Amino acid sequence: MMDGRDWELVGAPNARDLGGLTTTDGRRVRAGRLLRTPALGRLTDEDLPVLGELAPACVVDLRDAAEMSVAPADRLVGEPRVVHLPVHDPAHPVFTYVSAVLLGHDLEAYDELAEEGTPAAMAAIYRWFVTGESARAGFGAAVRLAAEARNLPLLFHCSAGKDRTGWLAVVLLTALGVDDAAIRADYLRNNELTLSLREVLLEAMARRHPALDPQTVRPVLEVRPEYLDAAYDEVRRVHGSFEAYLRDGLGVTDEVRAALRDNLLE
Repeated sequence: MMDGRDWELVGAPNARDLGGLTTTDGRRVRAGRLLRTPALGRLTDEDLPVLGELAPACVVDLRDAAEMSVAPADRLVGEPRVVHLPVHDPAHPVFTYVSAVLLGHDLEAYDELAEEGTPAAMAAIYRWFVTGESARAGFGAAVRLAAEARNLPLLFHCSAGKDRTGWLAVVLLTALGVDDAAIRADYLRNNELTLSLREVLLEAMARRHPALDPQTVRPVLEVRPEYLDAAYDEVRRVHGSFEAYLRDGLGVTDEVRAALRDNLLE
């Protein structure tokens, strides 16, 4: 039996269970109910029995069709319900840039992004998570899916499993009443879990693109406190509070929140 919140998925090093996190009123997120991962196309044969034991009933894929078309297909076990909720804005090149980096594609089209500064571009994306139409629709729909017992365990992912997946985790955990510090700590764990993968990607890019400055790429491969803060600031600017963002921005009703807590907390 797998223990706690970490599993050995070679092809998804930052995969983890949100179970065990505690709420401000002393309850705990049930283990094995909310699973956050990167895209599952790189799972190894040895990973599949682990995924089979996790047994997701529903897989939420936050990628756009264009992202999915150039990536290996998710490797799934059994017949989980697969729901595509694309959170994607073609006006933000960061989305396709991250995919290009992960897939080893040509990066010459991204000079403009490098000029803007990738940390600034990442912060802009996180603000868009709060206000963008497809972002609000996708994240709101995902929360409603998580509130239905038939969809549990629920596994959710994007491409790298750190930004869209990270913000959806923040939304779900906040709706459940998990402590803010614990939410931030889980968000930032991505960097520790993907350290070796990140360095391999940077070395490979340096070989393919000798003129490329790794410092323009590194911010896209990491999560940073200032990215999360940009989203939180946008929530306050637009809605005044996270409670209002859940209700008015994402359409998460009191009934949905009650169902979330009933199904996901112990």
